[in-house]
Amino acid sequence: MFGRLLLFLFVVSLFSSNTFAGSIERIWLTHASHDPSKIVINWETENPGDSTVEFGNSKALGERVSSNEPVRLHHLEIPLKKRDALYHYRVHSGEDASDVFSFKGYPTKDLRIAIVGDWGGFFKKEDVAAMIKDDVHLMVTAGDNVSNLYQSGKEGTKAYSALIDSHRDLFRSTPLMPILGNHDRQLTPRGPKPPDHPVYEVEAKAYREFFALPGNEWKWHFDLEGFDLRLIALDLNHISDHGTTWQTCHAWQPESEQFKWYAETMNRSTNGFVFTLMNEKQTQLNGLSRGAWHEHFSKGTALVTGFGYFADRAELAGGLPYYNTCFKGSGTPYIDPQSKFHSMESNYLLLSLTAGAPSMKVEFKNLKGEVLDTTELSKRP
Repeated sequence: MFGRLLLFLFVVSLFSSNTFAGSIERIWLTHASHDPSKIVINWETENPGDSTVEFGNSKALGERVSSNEPVRLHHLEIPLKKRDALYHYRVHSGEDASDVFSFKGYPTKDLRIAIVGDWGGFFKKEDVAAMIKDDVHLMVTAGDNVSNLYQSGKEGTKAYSALIDSHRDLFRSTPLMPILGNHDRQLTPRGPKPPDHPVYEVEAKAYREFFALPGNEWKWHFDLEGFDLRLIALDLNHISDHGTTWQTCHAWQPESEQFKWYAETMNRSTNGFVFTLMNEKQTQLNGLSRGAWHEHFSKGTALVTGFGYFADRAELAGGLPYYNTCFKGSGTPYIDPQSKFHSMESNYLLLSLTAGAPSMKVEFKNLKGEVLDTTELSKRP
């Protein structure tokens, strides 16, 4: 009799752990496919549980996507059948359900994208006020989304949880597509010289577990066809440390998988606007690769990095615009040799596109929403 009771309790416990996940702690939006007709609703629960998203174009919802797999980090993709529409959604895990939240679908006429570099440990509530006022449809980063993965209470994926908690309303109403920086995979303090153990986790497992992104996630591309725009994300940071215990990113040399993928992706890109995003200094990459990367960068519309703590716009060979953007504007001013604009202010980039237009606008804005610099970029031939 006692054995049967133990078996019963074990089965109940197993069922409970798979179904009753505990409170829903945070929600954020991403894209895991290459086009904007689908979006991923992400959330965390204290314990593993099932996943359900109810959604629709009214608060009555009406549509549902579910998964019975018991997980703590939940990623469910839903279709976006309409443009210029407001979507409402609610998530469920076990017996817990969130409130009903909303996000706007992509537009048919005017699109706004914010690019944020080095969100890191600098985020404050007031930092995003101007960006919220800009009413952006998508947020993209230029790397270093968190300060490290070892801070007490913020180890591993908890560092990204803290990022989401810093701006809960923003992340559950506007999709985020991050790229990698060195801090996004830093496991221990760096120290004055390479230690005996790896300081960075090159495969970026915590980042890839937390975010649902296209491709293999450490590099990806995303297309907004209605606006003739392609975004390409690379894993380039601290490349001079490659081969040491300070190595941060995947191989970057011209014979590497990453380089070959980028060259092929760029050569196949027929979009009028192509933005490349990375987290390295262009002069470093140009020197160590002997211009190999720049041969392909120059085929695009613009190159963006979050390497330095400042705003900087340079014009590289052939007139390619090169932007450095950062939420912190108080670091060493590594002014690019080809710089045409520089400012030691905390900033972000705002991209504004109109469907069918031959050009687009790129603005540096400070955290008060003031425009620091503006460029008009034409479509590629």
